[in-house]
Amino acid sequence: MEQLLTNEGMIRIGVFGGVLVAMMAIEALVPRRERTLGRGERWPANLAIVAVGTILARILIPLPPVAVALWAAENGIGLLNITDIPAVPAIAFSVIFLDLAIYAQHVVFHKVPILWRLHRMHHADTEIDVTTGIRFHPIEIILSLLIKIALVLALGIPAVAVILFEVVLNASAMFNHANINLPLWLDRLLRTLIVTPDMHRVHHSWHPEETDNNYGFCLSVWDRLFRTYTAQPRDGHDGMTIGLHQFRETEHRGLIGLLMIPFRKSGDISRR
Repeated sequence: MEQLLTNEGMIRIGVFGGVLVAMMAIEALVPRRERTLGRGERWPANLAIVAVGTILARILIPLPPVAVALWAAENGIGLLNITDIPAVPAIAFSVIFLDLAIYAQHVVFHKVPILWRLHRMHHADTEIDVTTGIRFHPIEIILSLLIKIALVLALGIPAVAVILFEVVLNASAMFNHANINLPLWLDRLLRTLIVTPDMHRVHHSWHPEETDNNYGFCLSVWDRLFRTYTAQPRDGHDGMTIGLHQFRETEHRGLIGLLMIPFRKSGDISRR
């Protein structure tokens, strides 16, 4: 575990880059849907927004959740730091709890209008592939970090659990947004435990009742437990329309266009 903490940065970057490249390669070999836009029309802005968000988060939040977790452990802050729960159960519980928290956060970002303004940048992508899974507005990234830090302090989440969860979250987000064609039997098997690309693609439909389902990022149990699960899109995976209808123009595809989406007046801020 000490090595995990020591090499946290390299591990996260390595897994992020490895999964990103792997999903890109698999998408090229076995795509689930035909592209209507070329990679060059979407990928530069989608990748650039990640860089912008990462830089701003580092500047505005100098202490990341891992550092906060270490500080909390040293000072006996948080529920798990004042109990005698063994390390392994504490780590397992923390990872599962954080996944539930991300599910709940995702629901809130859909239901609260001012938060939806931020999150709709993610849903404005008119294609869905691995780069969609890392395309979030920098303000949403910063808010997510602050929420995570608050949870780490309140629960006393171990630093190792924070690292494991960050790695799993990033990898699963890229996987379940990827435009890859899994065999139906494999999709059915995997989605009993984790969110698959076919399962999450429903969430990016332009039908509001589908956008407001399948919120999970890693574990699929939360959507079933809280009755926000839709098995398949009503228009089929090949026929469904991806993205929000009010952000389909070219002006919303570049980096500046993405950054401005939360501030656009689009008639209303519903998911229609």
